[in-house]
Amino acid sequence: GDAAGQALPVESRPFASYGSALHIALPQAPRAGQLLTLLIDYEAGEGPGVCWLSPEQTAGKQKPYMYTQGQAVLNRSFFPCFDTPSAKFTYSATVKVPEGFTAVMSATSWEKQKDNTFVFKMSQPIPSYLIALVVGDIVSADVGPRSRVWAEPCLIEAAKKEYDGVIEEFLVVGEKLFGPYVWGRYDILFMPPSFPFGGMENPCLTFVTPCLLAGDRSLVDVIIHEISHSWFGNLVTNATWGEFWLNEGFTMYAQRRISTEVYGLPYTCLEAATGRALLRQHMDATGEDHPLNKLRVVIEPGFCLFLGINPDDTYNETPYEKGYCFVSYLAHLVGNQSKFDAFLQAYVNRFKFQSITADDTLGFFLEYFPELKEKGVDSIPGFEFDRWLNTPGWPPYLPDLSPGQQLMRPADELAELWAADGLNMEAIEAVDITGWRTYQLVYFLDQVLQKSPLPEGNVKRLSKMYPKISKAQNAELRLRWCQIVLKNNLEAEYSKVKDFLQSQGKQKYTLPLYRAMWGGSEATRALAMEIFSATAPQLHVNVQNYVKKILGLGDAE
Repeated sequence: GDAAGQALPVESRPFASYGSALHIALPQAPRAGQLLTLLIDYEAGEGPGVCWLSPEQTAGKQKPYMYTQGQAVLNRSFFPCFDTPSAKFTYSATVKVPEGFTAVMSATSWEKQKDNTFVFKMSQPIPSYLIALVVGDIVSADVGPRSRVWAEPCLIEAAKKEYDGVIEEFLVVGEKLFGPYVWGRYDILFMPPSFPFGGMENPCLTFVTPCLLAGDRSLVDVIIHEISHSWFGNLVTNATWGEFWLNEGFTMYAQRRISTEVYGLPYTCLEAATGRALLRQHMDATGEDHPLNKLRVVIEPGFCLFLGINPDDTYNETPYEKGYCFVSYLAHLVGNQSKFDAFLQAYVNRFKFQSITADDTLGFFLEYFPELKEKGVDSIPGFEFDRWLNTPGWPPYLPDLSPGQQLMRPADELAELWAADGLNMEAIEAVDITGWRTYQLVYFLDQVLQKSPLPEGNVKRLSKMYPKISKAQNAELRLRWCQIVLKNNLEAEYSKVKDFLQSQGKQKYTLPLYRAMWGGSEATRALAMEIFSATAPQLHVNVQNYVKKILGLGDAE
């Protein structure tokens, strides 16, 4: 309180390969519920949670930029904290920055004071990984009654155009489905191109990749995913990273519920089919029985932390897409969409501002639907809840995506035509793809990639026929086009792979392309080395290390 307080002995002890433990000796054992005020004087900034960008790593190329990334266990390098999602707290911060820079944080209120000092308060309890800070040459523009976009000045017009009016529509549908939006504002910050993720759902201020500025609103549904975290992940949180599916599986389900309301069922099923294809690719690459392909992954608590299994290294498609299948299976057991929607609202209301385990979730589900508990739905042979959680491999239940068939069928048929030995140009020209939306094109390219390598010359013809695809600015299309170019050794377009990897550093786009290059010919391996040596400095340190691992470079951490 107001007393000067007394100095306490501290020591740093080994904990894991990603951080040490700060031990503080208290003068006497505290009572349960007693409030302590602890003042820790510390310096930070070298660790992996704090990213310092040089001007050339930004969009404007004029001024440096810094941001923090807490998920999963990186905020321990930004400030001393109980860095586990099982603990939640409010916070406040005072941030002084140089003239010409602006600071923003994931906080419910902020004000600018004199001397370029910003004061932030988060009035709702959140886990440590959701505290985030950005300092840069950034400006904002309103895009809705409770939303603005933040970006570097050179991007702000594009950001405003792409998102004006869109966010509020998604928030309103989310509230209708899952209950009140409790965070006040929902702002979006467009990060520099080197940001390694698609989005990071920091409360009140989602960080997103500038790849979402496709110019035609074709990728705004990524924002639906981050908005869905406002209920699943940020409000109801997994207590350990070993049950990350509680954040991501529920968020995928919520995202697709909002998408169904906004864009209709066929389009949502198509998007879900591309998600399923990603899960298939991931499981083929790792082997289905890989221990990471369970929904309950053993990483913590306990001695495993000392083995240095970093929760960040467990990041993959399983918690997202297999998690989505499990939530869909629960909905299937209920058998009535509006009843399951009501359950989700009750679930959020029951566990809001808490951190929970899968046992809490499934226990509440059976308590909410006593007639299902009575029937013993948790132990139906082959679909046991225990099997879902603890057995690796392909999901036992897959939701029906057949409403997407009306969009998938034409894409399947067109891919077949392009994979044929002699191209039937008459049939190909009869298919008009001008009206196809992003995920229909993505689905088409996924099919072409699966059939690759195509007969000699086909990909070259395809490229010429559809500049809408081969010259796309949309990152999802660029990723797949680059994969097709590599799989078919289309050397004339290797420059597109280079351009794409130079334009952004998102992990989801960067790693698959390096894997494809490294698994290909001598020429593509040389290309991988050439691109990496040119772009390494602009990549996030974690992404640099993952690429080094793929390329077999010795000094990967």
